[in-house]
Amino acid sequence: MKTYSAKAGEIKRDWWLVDATDQTPGRLSAKLAMILQGKNKPVYTPHMDTGDFVVVVNVDKMRITGRKLDQKVYYRHTGYSGGQKATLMRDMMENHPERVLNHAVKGMLPKNRLSSAQLKKLKVFSGPEHTHAAQQPRVLEIK
Repeated sequence: MKTYSAKAGEIKRDWWLVDATDQTPGRLSAKLAMILQGKNKPVYTPHMDTGDFVVVVNVDKMRITGRKLDQKVYYRHTGYSGGQKATLMRDMMENHPERVLNHAVKGMLPKNRLSSAQLKKLKVFSGPEHTHAAQQPRVLEIK
């Protein structure tokens, strides 16, 4: 029995469309991270990017549980001394809801060289329209 290792030319990438309405960000991002890595395919190889493209719509209608809207804080740094900025989840969901899901998925991807390429395959839109209709993404039901 030989171990199969995917080659770069053999990787077939599909496009998936996911509706984030009434989904919690953590559970949704865990499943999206699995698809972006390619762990749902039988040809998964840890050192190759075998994942698919994922288009997520209706991110502004995600269900946030508990008191996270007022307690969860997103931090960033400007690069200058004393330049740490903090944003509450409530403000982030009002202004840029796609960043909430993008941040959650980024945290669930492995911390290696492949993660940036895998994150680029995630396309997040706050409304029901998206710009990837030409790729004919198939609908993926996530429960």
